[in-house]
Amino acid sequence: MRRIVVLISLVVLGFASPAWAGGIAFVLNSGGASISVINMATQREVRRIPTLREPHHLSLSPDGKSLLVGDTAGNQMMFLDPNTGEVQRRMLVADPYQLGFSPDGKFLVVNGLARNQVDVYDAGSMKLLKRFPVVATPSHLAFAPDSATVFVSLQDSDKLAAFDLRTLTRKWTVPVGRTPAGVMWLNGHVLVADMGTDYIAVVDPASGRVLQHVPTGKGAHNLFLSPDRKILWVNNRAGGTTVSLDAATLKPIRVYAIPGGPDDMDFAPGGKIWITRRWAEKVAVLDPASGSYETIEVGRSPHGIFLNPKAPTPTVVSSR
Repeated sequence: MRRIVVLISLVVLGFASPAWAGGIAFVLNSGGASISVINMATQREVRRIPTLREPHHLSLSPDGKSLLVGDTAGNQMMFLDPNTGEVQRRMLVADPYQLGFSPDGKFLVVNGLARNQVDVYDAGSMKLLKRFPVVATPSHLAFAPDSATVFVSLQDSDKLAAFDLRTLTRKWTVPVGRTPAGVMWLNGHVLVADMGTDYIAVVDPASGRVLQHVPTGKGAHNLFLSPDRKILWVNNRAGGTTVSLDAATLKPIRVYAIPGGPDDMDFAPGGKIWITRRWAEKVAVLDPASGSYETIEVGRSPHGIFLNPKAPTPTVVSSR
């Protein structure tokens, strides 16, 4: 009887047993200089990790041991333990806005949005290998599956740039549509969400030629592929909608109303989708089957998001 009482008390106080772990979510509050740590089971924020200035995007290291967070105006990369949120170390990096590791784990590419530069690092040593000056405003990036090429959207020049990671040279820079943002490799093509339009562009990765426009909604901003690779999700930030497309045909499936500037997303076990609402200080947890969503309060201008459902449930109760 005493054991039962103790266990119940621990749950009430927020110190759940690892056997009941629901996982941990990280949300980058770009306007609040902080990272919200969320208990995925209760969908409640439990604490905030302070940053220097302006965290926007994040990427898990190839070995899964570190979650890298780019603090742009702070010129710093934070390395977090993806299981606890503990700060492992900090690294001086110039304007780390968007970042990502190549599929083979050899390169880390960092877009300097404000500094108009694309930096290529050796992922093992974190040594800067090459800095490409670009015009202008490098935003999102995506890699070819063979890791030979990285594609970078240049928002303020309406172009997409391709860089050869084997020779560390620029391959091409071409117009792809107004204010390009999200980039993705899918089915042998590069997809670019043109935020100044209502469509995504389908681009030939060899030449940069635009092959097709696929309408999705006003302010097509970012692209995500479902874990089973069957559905392409597009967040239309200006239009306040999230759209699902058949990943094979790019035909529309369903439109979901997500007001408040839907931006980044991640996929939870069981099929729910967590979406940051950039202008609402909230995260939407969408049930694609019903179309309804639950709301989680976070900090100002939530941007990047990362879910780790395998992590122990965070137990530090928020003092806010």
